[in-house]
Formats: sequence, C-alpha cells, structure tokens
Amino acid sequence: MEFRQMRRFRQQLSKTECESVLAGVTAGTLALLGDNGYPYVVPLSHVYDDGKLYFHSALTGHKVDTIRNCDKASFCVIAADDVHPSEFTTYFKSVIVFGRISIVDDDAERRYASSLLGERFNPGDSEGLQKEMDRFFANMLVFRLDIDHMTGKEAIELARNRAPAD
Repeated sequence: MEFRQMRRFRQQLSKTECESVLAGVTAGTLALLGDNGYPYVVPLSHVYDDGKLYFHSALTGHKVDTIRNCDKASFCVIAADDVHPSEFTTYFKSVIVFGRISIVDDDAERRYASSLLGERFNPGDSEGLQKEMDRFFANMLVFRLDIDHMTGKEAIELARNRAPAD
C-alpha cells in the first residue's frame, strides 16, 4: 500500500526520531472507523515495542466493537507543543502511525504486552505488577497495532536547529 509523502519534507523526522517519540510519550489518540462511518478517536496510554504499539482495554465497549469491525487504525502522539504567541505559532513535534490493529489472543503475548505497559507506568515494581495481572488479566484485552507507515514532523523552527537526519 502506498502512503502519501509528507509535503513539508524538511520538517520530517527520521524513523529513529519517530521511534524515540513513540517510546518517550505515554499517551496519544487512536483513530478508528466508528459507527455509521464516523471517525472514532479515543485517547489511550500505550507502549512502543519493536515496530508495534500495545494498548489495554476492558473486554467490551465502543472501541472493542470498532476494532472488531475494521482493523485499519491510526495513532497520533504529540511530543512537543510549545506556544510562541508573538510568532503566532507553536514549536511542535508529533508522530502519526498507520497500521492494522488486532486483539491479542495469545496469552503469552498478552502477558508480555501487559508487563511492558506495567513496567512503563510503574517501573521497578514487579511484585505489584504480578499481583495486578493476577487480579485483572482475565478481564482485560490487549490490542496490538502493527505499524505499516510512520511519519513524524516538527516545527520548521526546530528543524532548522537540529542535526541532519539519519
């Protein structure tokens, strides 16, 4: 599948920079094809791991129904949004990914993703994480977004000041 090229290519982040943003930011918005053809966008915490994003969720709900209905998804994170009023602009940095999202059925992968999420949001508490997983694992879904395309962009003011892309 062919994706559009970024029009303002001088502001484009490298793949390494995009991955760094995804790994560093803790939340973003997941965009799905919702009911009656309307976009459904939901804020979610995530963890990035080797070209994939993982999320967790309750067993039922609008998001779950939407994912079961259509596996195409987009996820957006904003790593910087520094408002410069006198310039009528913001110095921003963001990443958007496109891919296929699925419910993880394999218990080993679910545990792996859950442990990544737990470690991300409560680092160093493996005992607490294990108790939490024992308590809630059966009532939790894990989603995996396999990234097909990723693009990042930053304000031209930031792009002018950075080293050449890798």
